[in-house]
Amino acid sequence: MMNSMKSPFKINRGTVIRGKWHKKEYTIIKELGFGANGTVFLADSSLGKVALKLSDNGMSIISEVNVLKSFAKVQGYSLGPSLIDVDDWNTTSGTISFYVMEYINGPNLLSFIENRDDSWINVLMIQLLKDLQVLHENNWVFGDLKPENLIINGPPTRIRCIDVGGTTITGRAIKEFTEFYDRGYWGLGSRKAEPSYDLFAVAMIMINIYYPNRFNKVEGGLKQLQIMIQKKRELVQYENVLIKALTGRYRSAVEMRKELIQLSSGNETRTACRTSTNTAIRTKSPAVSTSGTKGRVQAQQGKRTKKKKRTGYLESILLIVVISLLYIVYIYGQLT
Repeated sequence: MMNSMKSPFKINRGTVIRGKWHKKEYTIIKELGFGANGTVFLADSSLGKVALKLSDNGMSIISEVNVLKSFAKVQGYSLGPSLIDVDDWNTTSGTISFYVMEYINGPNLLSFIENRDDSWINVLMIQLLKDLQVLHENNWVFGDLKPENLIINGPPTRIRCIDVGGTTITGRAIKEFTEFYDRGYWGLGSRKAEPSYDLFAVAMIMINIYYPNRFNKVEGGLKQLQIMIQKKRELVQYENVLIKALTGRYRSAVEMRKELIQLSSGNETRTACRTSTNTAIRTKSPAVSTSGTKGRVQAQQGKRTKKKKRTGYLESILLIVVISLLYIVYIYGQLT
C-alpha cells in the first residue's frame, strides 16, 4: 500500500484546535508523522502532551477510535496508546475529524537496539508477543507491525505501538500493511487477519534489526529469507523460531514466545557455564599459591623438627660425657 508523498495537513506551531462538541483545546507543537489515513501531531493540552490525529476520512477515524476503545476494555493490554478524546474541528475549509490519544515518547525499536546488547531483542520480542497474544484472544490482529511504529518507553522499559491504523478484526482482510513485513508480498501466505500474520511480521522485525536498511525482494519465498538469516551469525541462533514464524507453523503468539524464552534461558545457561569456567581458571593460581605456602610452612616445620633432634642428640652426648667424668672421679677417689 502506498502512502501519499506529503502530509495533507500543514498546521503551524501554536495553532489551537478547539473541539466542536467537547470544547477542549489542543495547541499544536509539531507534526509527528503521516500516513494514508491522516496526520499525527504532538499537541499540548490540559492533560499535558498528547498525540492528535487529523483525518479527512471520517470512516477511518471511526474505525481507529473503535479499535482504541476495544483496547481499553482489554485488561492487562498496553501495546497501543490509550484514547483521550474524539471530536471535530471547524475550519474555514470545512469540518475535520480528529481524535486524541496518549503520547508515547521514546526511541523507535531500531534506534533503541542500536547501542544495546543483543539480549534486549529477546526481552522486547517476548514483551511484544505477550501483548499480541492478548490482542489475538480478543479477536484482533495488529496488521501493520513494523519497527517505525514500535516505540520503547519507560522506566520500566516497555515496547509500545503508536499506530493502530492497520488493526483488523480476525477473519477479515488486512487493512494496512508495509510490504517488507507482509507475508503476501513474500509469497508466504494470504493477507487474511489471523495470528500467524502478526507472527510473520514479528519474524521480519527481528530480521530487520540485523538488516537496518532492509533488503530488496529478489526471488521472494522462504529460500531468500533463509539465506539472509544464515548470512548473519547473530540471527542463526534464532533460525528455527524465525522459520516457524515465517511459514505459519505457530498456532499462537504464546507458542512463539515460549520458544524465545527457552532460547533465552539456554543462552543464559551457557553464559553462566562460561562464567563458572572463567572463575575456576581465575581461582586456580591462588590455589597453587596456597599450596606453595602450605609447602613452605611444612618445610619450616621439618627444619625445626630436625633442629630439635640435633639439639637433643648433642644434649644426650654431653650428659653421657658428664656422667662418665663423674664416674671416673668417683673411681679415682675410691682408689686413693
